[in-house]
Amino acid sequence: LECAGFLRGIGKDVTVAVRSILLRGFDRECAKLIGEHMKDEGIVFREEVVPTKLEKVGEKIKVTFSNGESDEYDTVLAAIGRSGDTSKLGLENVGVAVNPKNSKISAKFEQTSVPNIYVIGDVMDGCPELTPVAIHAGKALSRRLFGGSNQAMDYRNICTTVFTPLEYGTVGYSEDEAIAEFGEEVTVYHKYFIPLEWSLSPSRGSHQGFCKAIVNKHTDKVLGLHYLGPNAGEVMQGFGTAMKLGCKFEDITETVGIHPTTAEEFT
Repeated sequence: LECAGFLRGIGKDVTVAVRSILLRGFDRECAKLIGEHMKDEGIVFREEVVPTKLEKVGEKIKVTFSNGESDEYDTVLAAIGRSGDTSKLGLENVGVAVNPKNSKISAKFEQTSVPNIYVIGDVMDGCPELTPVAIHAGKALSRRLFGGSNQAMDYRNICTTVFTPLEYGTVGYSEDEAIAEFGEEVTVYHKYFIPLEWSLSPSRGSHQGFCKAIVNKHTDKVLGLHYLGPNAGEVMQGFGTAMKLGCKFEDITETVGIHPTTAEEFT
């Protein structure tokens, strides 16, 4: 989706084939809003299909989709996902358990099924595939092994940004994840807003930003924050620290916002 966004931004006609849903693993409401925004910018979505055949037709590539429809394009980019490149490591010789579906290594607190063998980063099954996560997890593991620390890596409160045309920053639980784990204890606060810089542009004034806070109604602890708008990564980074410190929703709403900013929409 990020590639589709910047290619459309430089004036290319873009079609995205969506196998199932947009942004699997992220908040469903936010993913839907991103899709609507991208469609409004002229990006075409072919939903619930995959390419089944590619043929060279002159200078074009003819793509046939799983629903029988076809079209011709100049370039085809395929997002194939990631799997662990572990087959040549000989892990079976020492008894390290590997997920057969993706060749990634199962672990708890980075410790594999063999106690003296550890794994960090993208190749660890269930780990967010983000470079800063691998770096931080490696540091935390080193401190535990050699520095007397007992601080485990926090894989829940990790700030993430998706750089789609409508940028999406998030930390903590999605709404669906929170409801699945905490049930009726969850309260969701959400808000639409128009960023100041968008309001000055005739082409963007019709678009809206969006923010959402997912809160435990009994403790007031913030379980997740979601933001759609300009500079999403910059906005979310500071809230990530607050989440690590166990902030409550009242802590955010009682903070005096900086005006004019988009981050103040949370306060």
